[in-house]
Amino acid sequence: MTPSTRIPFPVVDEVSRHCLQEEEPETVHIEVHLPGRLDRARLRKAFLEALHRHPRILMREAPGGRYRRRYEWELTENPDVEVVSFPAPGRNALRDARTRALVEAPPLSLSPPIRLEVVEGAGPAEGSEATDMVGAHPPAWGRGELRDQPPPARTQNTTVLFLTINHTALDGPACLRILATAAEIYGGKDNSPTAPPTRAPDPPQTPETPSNWTRPARVAQGTPENTPGNGLLVTELPLPHRPKGSPYTVNDQLMAATALTIAHWNREHGQPPRPLRITMPVDDRPRDATMPIGNGTRLVEVPFSPEELPHDPTDMPEFLRRTAQRTRALKSLPRPQLGHGAYLLTAPVTPVTWRAALTRGLRRAAAPWTSTTLLSNIGRVPYPLDFGEEAGRAHAVWFSAPARMPRGLTVTTASTAGRLHLALRWSRSLLGHGDGAHLRDLFEHYLHTTEVAP
Repeated sequence: MTPSTRIPFPVVDEVSRHCLQEEEPETVHIEVHLPGRLDRARLRKAFLEALHRHPRILMREAPGGRYRRRYEWELTENPDVEVVSFPAPGRNALRDARTRALVEAPPLSLSPPIRLEVVEGAGPAEGSEATDMVGAHPPAWGRGELRDQPPPARTQNTTVLFLTINHTALDGPACLRILATAAEIYGGKDNSPTAPPTRAPDPPQTPETPSNWTRPARVAQGTPENTPGNGLLVTELPLPHRPKGSPYTVNDQLMAATALTIAHWNREHGQPPRPLRITMPVDDRPRDATMPIGNGTRLVEVPFSPEELPHDPTDMPEFLRRTAQRTRALKSLPRPQLGHGAYLLTAPVTPVTWRAALTRGLRRAAAPWTSTTLLSNIGRVPYPLDFGEEAGRAHAVWFSAPARMPRGLTVTTASTAGRLHLALRWSRSLLGHGDGAHLRDLFEHYLHTTEVAP
């Protein structure tokens, strides 16, 4: 028998492993909608081959003694479990698959720490919404027209792929790479990534930014639910219009809409104005077959002071320009994935159980200084995710990131086929179903207000 290869946990994986909670599992969910059906045996074979083409994903947590200095990943030659499953179709199959993606994390003890559920026949009764539409109160200024059109009717031949990931081991972009490889093997179509948009290099600049030493605003409590865990709402919106030559990107529009949505929500709930800090993952990895598999994003925090948020539409162009300067400057700064402090916390100089206790204690102590929310913009999905003539090409792809307290709310966006796919995920100890629908309506409104001429 070939001896197994062991890899020490990287910093991100170790910190996540220290802070696991059964009540709010650290899962990432990817939801891919296809217009046709897939052959079960052929899909299983294609996905297994994709795993072998990216062997770094075939891993499990290696057992170790109480006083070991590191957690380690043990690479395996083959999966320990059948990764692909086909739950029974039914009226609530789509909803139930979403629920499982939030409450059941693939175990770290079995290789690989992901699962793929294939929901067949998800027709127009379930559509692209996770929840019923609930109206919002009119925003304070310029609500504008809700221009979203309902998605085209889906036939009973549609298929939805649910990829659930244990975030301690892997992130969404890495697993999307695996799925793109499986699509290419299954359908025989080229699923190479499209070239990223090119931008002229910006001159070095040091934009004015609010201080990060002030405690940021928290998302105000809405109507929490009695059950633990996360809630989720997904919706499909038009991509925001951006005039040609604008000094900002769609990502900057999403950042501005997120800040304005949280500020509006907190005003409605009687919270005094406080600075906002929005965590933004940055992923510099290539999207081709050489993409490193694992947790590869680094986190930056984008600050906003209450005074700089626009109060009427005429202030929006300047706000977007300032946001663009800030996000570009933060992306260009070299920085460890979780900051320099995380490297000190994970240095293998003491037993890992001691470091775990210290990390959890520091996390609780630092909770008031944790960022307000997280905006993870995948951007345009770089792969066609084309599974061939019968199954077709993906027409909608949703992601959602964990939403544990103290943030309690994450906003994840991606675009496919010219549409924006938005997922709001929240901690049920902070918000309820109706709160999520209201936040969705506020986000849609404020995203529309970013469609202004410079």
